[in-house]
Amino acid sequence: MLYTNLKHIETADAHQKFISENENVMICCGRMGPMCIPVYGIMEELEGQYTNVKFADMEFDSPESHIIRKVPEVKSFMGIPFTMYYKNGNLVKATSSIQSLTQVRTILDSEFKTAE
Repeated sequence: MLYTNLKHIETADAHQKFISENENVMICCGRMGPMCIPVYGIMEELEGQYTNVKFADMEFDSPESHIIRKVPEVKSFMGIPFTMYYKNGNLVKATSSIQSLTQVRTILDSEFKTAE
């Protein structure tokens, strides 16, 4: 269980449903570790500012997270979390490891336009 205030995605089916029902999605797939916790905090902070984006987390060690861990875009990733950005159900950006607020904002603004 990830102890965040984000929406928790627990199954591959729930992941597919979430990205298909929402135009702009950011999902952080990780653990409660030192590289992941800051990214969850950034997402929680930005959730109220980017109302056009749906934010969620998914547990990296769950067998269900294969839906993220096995996509070609993450093949070379060496660290967690894997942070996935989807637009209209399609993966548009994927990053790994710790991210700063500025890095996340840059991706959100680039892939999903600007905050409302």
